[in-house]
Amino acid sequence: MLSDLDGWLADTRSSYDTVAVSYAGQLREALAGEPHLRAALALFAGMVQAAGGGPVADVGCGPGHVTAHLRELGVDAFGIDLSPAMIDVARRDHPDLRFEVGSMTDLDLADASVTALLAFWSLIHVPDDAIPTVFGQFRRVLPAGGPLLLGFHVGDESRLKTQGYGGHPMNVYVHRRRPDQVTARLHDAGFTVEAQWLLDLDGSRPGAVLFARRRP
Repeated sequence: MLSDLDGWLADTRSSYDTVAVSYAGQLREALAGEPHLRAALALFAGMVQAAGGGPVADVGCGPGHVTAHLRELGVDAFGIDLSPAMIDVARRDHPDLRFEVGSMTDLDLADASVTALLAFWSLIHVPDDAIPTVFGQFRRVLPAGGPLLLGFHVGDESRLKTQGYGGHPMNVYVHRRRPDQVTARLHDAGFTVEAQWLLDLDGSRPGAVLFARRRP
């Protein structure tokens, strides 16, 4: 499935293969200093439990720190990431959890096979014209009523990131989007957005978290 990647997918994979170890080192304890994100994850975990439990896909899981946090909250979470090096780090740091290499543009999951899905700051490198494909994949693998949690950078611009996480070279565009834009895209893809949280509005990296459900 991943052997013929090109364009932005190939750039994203190779960039995160390069920075995987440094990225994991910087993000390992990141949630400890993010009470609002922890609250969002706790609410998401409650939604999963209210839906009866079951497998939850953390799509774009990186080094697996959010996947592991969800497991601590009692969620049967597993991680998927485009970068094989990131998956290697995730398996190293969390050997009891399940991690797989995969692309959110073509998830290797059966229809309606996960109870819920999370994409926490993993849509930021997806160009606008690929968002319908990604959201279509999310809808396909969720059942009707299945919870979806998205986190992303807020703004109007896209910029090329050429270096990061320990000074290593990267070649990825970072896309910032307004919550109303993402909400409209989700609606078009068959989701209902139930709530949005805005984060760090006066800071240098404002963000948003959207809680949604798949419509029948």
